[in-house]
Amino acid sequence: MGALMDDALGIGLAATQVGVLHRLLVYRADPDQPLTALANPEIEWVSEETDVANEGCLSIPGVHVEVTRPARLRVSAQDPTGAPIEIEAEGLEARVIQHEIDHLDGVLILDRVSKEQRKQAMREMRQALAQRDA
Repeated sequence: MGALMDDALGIGLAATQVGVLHRLLVYRADPDQPLTALANPEIEWVSEETDVANEGCLSIPGVHVEVTRPARLRVSAQDPTGAPIEIEAEGLEARVIQHEIDHLDGVLILDRVSKEQRKQAMREMRQALAQRDA
């Protein structure tokens, strides 16, 4: 999954995005950090403070929307060997983890924006696909 994510120039990927029905995600929010894999991740805590940032998604190419998310979180999971781990993250790392857990829960970034933002994003996606196919 890490290689697929890197090939797509992504910073996170959930197993469900590649047709694997397991609660597994990988991410690398900082290119200088190693790939992190989380199995069965569960958000234990999120901050009341939120951040708004532009997010894209490998599942909906060409679409970027502003999404509000908690600024910090704590997640429990298992590492690739099955050992329990706990991660406290903030900033981009927290955002990526939340984005990928959303995928595991069947939620896309378009589910987190207003109806108008969703319509605009769909127009952008159609334009991007038309340009790609031209």
